[in-house]
Amino acid sequence: MLVGFTVENWKSFRRPVSFSMIKTRERQHSERIPRIGTYDVGVLPVAAIYGGNASGKTNLFSAISFMKRLVVKQRAPEENTGVTPFLLSDETRIGLTKFAARILTANDLMYELSFSLDEKHVEEEKLVRVDGEHEQVLYQRKAGRRDPMLSPSLGDDRKRLKVIFEGTQDNQLFITNSIFQKCDTFRQVYDWFDKILVPISPTAEYLALEKYVSDAKVAQMLEQLDTGVVGLGSNDVDMSSQAIKYFQKALVDGRSAAEAKNRSGSRFVASKAAEGGLSIRELVTHHRSEDGNSTVDFHMSQESDGTQRLMDLLPAFLDVSAPFSRKVYIVDELDRSLHTLLTRALIESYLGCCSTSSRSQFVFTTHDALLMDQRLLRRDEIWVTERKSDGSSNLFSFSDYKDARKDKDIRKSYLQGRLGGVPHIFLDDMFGCPSPEKPDEAKDRTK
Repeated sequence: MLVGFTVENWKSFRRPVSFSMIKTRERQHSERIPRIGTYDVGVLPVAAIYGGNASGKTNLFSAISFMKRLVVKQRAPEENTGVTPFLLSDETRIGLTKFAARILTANDLMYELSFSLDEKHVEEEKLVRVDGEHEQVLYQRKAGRRDPMLSPSLGDDRKRLKVIFEGTQDNQLFITNSIFQKCDTFRQVYDWFDKILVPISPTAEYLALEKYVSDAKVAQMLEQLDTGVVGLGSNDVDMSSQAIKYFQKALVDGRSAAEAKNRSGSRFVASKAAEGGLSIRELVTHHRSEDGNSTVDFHMSQESDGTQRLMDLLPAFLDVSAPFSRKVYIVDELDRSLHTLLTRALIESYLGCCSTSSRSQFVFTTHDALLMDQRLLRRDEIWVTERKSDGSSNLFSFSDYKDARKDKDIRKSYLQGRLGGVPHIFLDDMFGCPSPEKPDEAKDRTK
């Protein structure tokens, strides 16, 4: 689970901002709040992040995504880190960007990974294990120091880790290099970023739909969500040699199935055939014909944007709602192309699967004010980003506001601007149209 995340000097976040999934003293919906007994804390299963356009919602999403990429991927020696600082200040433009994530791994152990870096190098990196009320630094790396600080608790691994440290590039994390050097000392932390954390952007298709083609539950959900789809299937297709090479490479790289989308929007799935060849099939949806006695196949490109977005997200909702799931999904613009009632139904279904023993989470950014309902979400599960006068972003939770009482219509207060995080719109007479309250203006303009 994601326990907390802090970022500083990243895009619009000039100063440190912290996002916490630890429950506050509120008592609403306590039956679905996972309780971590070892640490005596409750960790929230869901969080919604609101804010006006260009307020920083997507920048928070991209910060988490960047941290994942930096942890799980190796970098070429000459490659930049890819960090983007706050550009509106000379000081921050050349300063360090800082990240910290507190996580709960598969065995309910809590760790905090933090690092600071610029475009060229990692300045500092630290991994801390949280043992109840105590914190133990497992390693700490600082630029310019020849040896890392390694905890005695690492035992016999320390000698090998020192060798790995010497071979760690300036633009790479030590934890990443240790995994790629086949040292599993910090495997749990790496696996959390690699396998548990799943960011989904508004334009990226979630590449797991092929797993659900034969799952009747998905087709049933699509029908229940009023998409017109009554089934899913796939048809054999002939592909160009270039496409075949793409699928062959993807499968060689270890994927049991690979998916691609061509310019028309149709999607294709490849898998290794039993006889050793390559099987390539096109994903299709089934719609009931006019007479109701048969079905008609639709290419994915023939489905609406909303249906395609839903089909991208359904595997995520099924995954995070599954028994014993530990996945953490971070979705930017969850409501894109989706009706508000459909979005709410998906969130309600997920929350209905949560309990005090759950370990999955669903975090999303949205503009859908109708989801801002305390019958659905707690105040500490609703966050807001806001752009300040200097162009930087701030981040806060509704639980910080006395005005956001549990018996309050917080949606109304939010839209009225009393809680912040809404756009300040001053169109005035920009379009040159007369005001309805001043019809004489139209006569004056015709003179």
